[in-house]
Amino acid sequence: MKKIVLVCAGGMSTGVLVNNMKQAAQKKAIPVSIDAFSIESVASVAKDADCVLLGPQVSYRLAEVQGLVACPTASIDMRTYGMMDGQKALEQALELIGE
Repeated sequence: MKKIVLVCAGGMSTGVLVNNMKQAAQKKAIPVSIDAFSIESVASVAKDADCVLLGPQVSYRLAEVQGLVACPTASIDMRTYGMMDGQKALEQALELIGE
């Protein structure tokens, strides 16, 4: 099972996107663990993550996060985030992981 971590300013705004990503994964029978956290806790919560996605509001901290975690890291496209497109966000995460 792949572990996908989403981070945003407080860990709350990505909740809807996490649920949409889980639904998209379930439809395709893709075994994943997806959770959202505050960017302030990324170093501890992403220790065993397969990838980390940043919400657009914290995308300016991408380089910082990349220095804190060992897994692939990227910012979620603003349109994908704004539309809460779980399918596209899941595809981005799986592409980062190499799935």
